[in-house]
Amino acid sequence: MIQAGSLILSTMARVLLPLQLIFSIFMLLRGHDLPGGGFIAGLIGSAAFILYLFAFGGAATQSLLRVDPRTIAGVGLVIGTLAAVPPIFIGEPFFTALWWYPYIPLIGEVSINTPLIFDIGVYLTVIGSVLTIVIFLAEAEEEE
Repeated sequence: MIQAGSLILSTMARVLLPLQLIFSIFMLLRGHDLPGGGFIAGLIGSAAFILYLFAFGGAATQSLLRVDPRTIAGVGLVIGTLAAVPPIFIGEPFFTALWWYPYIPLIGEVSINTPLIFDIGVYLTVIGSVLTIVIFLAEAEEEE
């Protein structure tokens, strides 16, 4: 049976959760140019919530997420699939990478591209899938 963790574990889980999520977003955003990307970033983000689950249990993790992990995975699949569609409208093959450079006041020129959109879809799919499995296993363990 999974029980709430120690004082050290619960304290560190609260401290590390935001740091791990920031690092996962960093890995997501640098992944289409350098090592990283949606998959590894999703695993890092999942690890943050899994640490929280070990410290506080499945119910607390579910309430922290506020959204069912299956929904997160489904949204990720839709976003990943939609990233493949824009090239079709300009006569390019399916999944051809496209880049746009809109100017955003106070920030400047920003690169938005289909590989990044696809990576965001992979990121959400990995987080949703891993958390669905781990939370299910934790709840099954709690029932015993």
